[in-house]
Amino acid sequence: MTLTSDVLGTVDRLRRQVSNLHAELTRNELVVWTAGNVSARVPDQDLMVIKPSGVSYEELTPERMVLTDLYGKAVDGGGSPSSDTDAHAYVYRHLPAVHGVVHTHSTYATAWAARGEAIPCVLTMMADEFGGEIPVGPFALIGDDSIGRGIVEVLSGHRSTAILMQNHGVFTVGKDARSAVKSAVLCEEVARTVHISRQLGELLPIPQPDIDHLYARYQNVYGQK
Repeated sequence: MTLTSDVLGTVDRLRRQVSNLHAELTRNELVVWTAGNVSARVPDQDLMVIKPSGVSYEELTPERMVLTDLYGKAVDGGGSPSSDTDAHAYVYRHLPAVHGVVHTHSTYATAWAARGEAIPCVLTMMADEFGGEIPVGPFALIGDDSIGRGIVEVLSGHRSTAILMQNHGVFTVGKDARSAVKSAVLCEEVARTVHISRQLGELLPIPQPDIDHLYARYQNVYGQK
């Protein structure tokens, strides 16, 4: 595949970004060993940049990030792409607004996934970021696009940018890779907090109109414009 200089420049930028964002996974204690990955879609191209398979986080460099097409075939990079590449690729093919995908096995969120239980929206942070509960996707095996199919099936009808894949772990999506990492960090935070709260007593759900108000404010008003 021949890429223009502009596309190559974008790919180089995304390789640096994706490589650096993996440090956020370790810094926020969302991953252990090599179990987790970040990817980014190349804008206006049927391409993505993703972590190489089985490479430890301290050994990651921009040059080792793998460029693949949106069917998971390596185009250029330092080796074989992540074992989760098919899932990422399926998401990009079917959710055009998504430009970043993250996968983790963060402890508390994965504990909810092991129970096959959605995290209920009982925190304003959840309403802000996820627009409601964090849903559960179906059990699926690694090796093809089955996980991606489950992610798309659930998130296509949901405001959440995070999903708990049953008996597996967490996948998050975003407008870019950094947004998807933020979603993964906040998913683990609310999973931990809601778990602890439930040990203390009955959870108090937020009424849907208030969830809608909080979500609209956070998505459209909060922050610098």
